[in-house]
This record gives sequence, structure tokens and C-alpha cells, in this order.
Amino acid sequence: MNKVKIINDPVYGFLRFPEQEVIQIINHPWFQRLRNIKQMGLAHLVYPGAMHSRLHHSLGACHLMGKALDELKAKGIEISNDEYVAARIAILLHDIGHTAFSHSLENLIAPNTSHETISHIIMRKLDKEFNGMLSQAIQIFDSSFQKKYLHQLVSSQLDVDRMDYLNRDSFYTGVSEGVIGYDRILQMLTVQNNELMVEEKGVHSVEKFIIARRLMYWQVYLHKTVLGTEQLLINIFKRAKELAQDKIELFTTPALRHFLYRKEELKTADFEENDEHLKRFCELDDSDVYTCIKVWQEHKDDVLSTLSKMLVLRKLYKVLLSSQSLASILKEKRETIQKMAGVYSKHLDYFVFDGTTSNNTYNINDERIAIAMKDGSVKDISEIDNSLINQTLSGPIHKNYICYIQ
Repeated sequence: MNKVKIINDPVYGFLRFPEQEVIQIINHPWFQRLRNIKQMGLAHLVYPGAMHSRLHHSLGACHLMGKALDELKAKGIEISNDEYVAARIAILLHDIGHTAFSHSLENLIAPNTSHETISHIIMRKLDKEFNGMLSQAIQIFDSSFQKKYLHQLVSSQLDVDRMDYLNRDSFYTGVSEGVIGYDRILQMLTVQNNELMVEEKGVHSVEKFIIARRLMYWQVYLHKTVLGTEQLLINIFKRAKELAQDKIELFTTPALRHFLYRKEELKTADFEENDEHLKRFCELDDSDVYTCIKVWQEHKDDVLSTLSKMLVLRKLYKVLLSSQSLASILKEKRETIQKMAGVYSKHLDYFVFDGTTSNNTYNINDERIAIAMKDGSVKDISEIDNSLINQTLSGPIHKNYICYIQ
């Protein structure tokens, strides 16, 4: 008799994993590593409850995938048991290629390779380890499987990945604007011509989902203090990398040293061809980086020690965020900080800088959300009469920011 794995989740209640293939992956060290990578990076410095991990999210997304597939099967859409398990595995592993602190350090740890690409590489390595068990899951993940709608459930503008992280991040931050009617959306899913669609009567639930995503971005993911804190972490890592390239000794864990002291940036082919790179990558998590930052507070390099103390002691950058130009304020801040004595004036760009961030509620140029109308026609959600998701709301919003020491 096969053993069923049951996990108690604070968002959905009990999650059931009856598939032995899924259980094998959950128990694998590379998946368990996700326990030590926070889902929301450093957002807990603004929202103290946001301590949940990529593992929590991956399990939750796998649970929603099961619910979505059950709903489609109940509507007569043919999904074999192998396809069912493969789709669950594909979403379970969709984030396995994230590095420490997720998006914040993605372009610094492996600047030439996205986390999606590394996820794909890891899945292929696991497929070899498990004697071909993941072959169909990989096809669903990379959209080469004949049933396109299974990939759309993994990655699209209305996928179970987004449904879980909105619900979960809202729960742990306490920001109620992110709560979505995921149950209603899942029950309204259907498939026509191999495409994932939503029945017309579910259109308002989808609109709420899209608007909730926009609100969560400005209120949580791109909250000005969260944004400034992530920039601080990036600057700490950049400075550490500069020192490492100058052969200055830094305290590091073995996994972090592998990437910090490299002269040449690793490319995708390096991860594919050299198991040592992937092994070190799969050892690296938040604890490696944060432990080093705690030690770097006492480093002889003033920039690294100052930045590290700012993060550990939560003496964060002051951040201005505006849709208007901030050029004049930036000039003023740079002049003020330039007059300061010591480390600030000597290394100005670490202590005052600008940038741009953006939020796209619904990208009409991307794979759109299709609505199956009662009359048999199919419309994009932005084309529905009296739709809240119009051309104005569909466009990206860009905002300028300045980060500076106080």
C-alpha cells in the first residue's frame, strides 16, 4: 500500500501528496534546500510575518495544481494519471533554481543564467537520477508537451504559481488586498482547442485576481522600504565581489566562496557540463549569505562593514519613490553626502543612487487570459464589455526611486 504524505499548511489546511514520485522529490535534498530560501527575500524587515519559504510556496502551488486538474477532469477533459503526476511535479519544481534571497541576488550569483534555466537544468539532473521519472514533467515545464494548457497552469498570466504566491504572501504579510478567490477561479477553468480558458461567469474573479496582483506589487513587493533593503543587499554583495576579485580575504561559506571568488562569470553551459557548479549552487541558501554579512560587519573594508551593519541593525536606506523625475533631488543628496567625511564621500555610489522600477498589472502583449463566452466565442479579458482590465490598466507603470543614507 502506497504511503500518502500529508502536510499541514496554514493557508489551505491539509495538503495531500499520494503520488510516490512527488514524495520522492519532496524528500530530495535539493528540494529541501528551499526551506532555507525566503519566498519574499528581505520583505520581513517591513512585514515581520513574511518569513515563509520557497518550499511553502512550491507545496502550495502543487496543491492548487491538483485542484485545477481535478476540476478539468470533472468537466470531461481527458488527463491521464501520468500527465496528472507530471504536471504536479512540474509546478513543484518550478522554483528549484532560485538562489539565496531569490530575485535579489539572482543576477549576481549566476548573472548569465536565469532561475528558470537553472530549474530546467536541475530537473534534467533529477530525471537522470530517477531513471526518466521527470521526462514528461520537463516537457510540461518547457512547453514542449502537446497539451499546452498543462504548461499554462505552470506558467502564464493566470497560473497556479501566481495564485499561490498572492494568497500566501497576503496571508503572511497581513495585507488583505492580496486575497483572491482562488477556489472560484479554479472551478471556472476550462480548455478549448488545447488552450486554458476561464468560463465567462468567472470573469470578475479573474479581474479581482489581476487587480490584487497590482496592489500587492505596490504595497508589498515594490514597497519603497522593501525595494531599498533589496538594493542594500545587492550593494553588499557587489562590494564583497569587488574585494574578492582583488584577492582580499573574506569570511565565506564554501558554497558562497565558489561564486564570489570566480574570475569569470559562469554561463549556462558551465552548469550543464560541470556538476561541481550545480552542486555548489544547490548548497547555497539565505543562511550562507546572511551569516557572512554578520561577520562582514567587522571587516577592515569600511564600505563592506558599513553596509553590512546597516542591514543587520536595520539602519536602512531612506527611499524616495515617484512617477516624476527625481534628478534634482538626487543631485542635492549627492552634494550633501559628498561633503561628509570618511567612507560615504569616498564611495558615493554605495550610499546615494537612483533607479527605476515598474509594475505591469496585465500584459496585453504577453500570453493573454482567454475568456470562453457563453455564445461559444473566445475573448481576451481586456475585450469584455465593462471590463475593469482596460487598455489603461494593462499598461506598465514606471516609477523612479532614490536610495540614500540618512
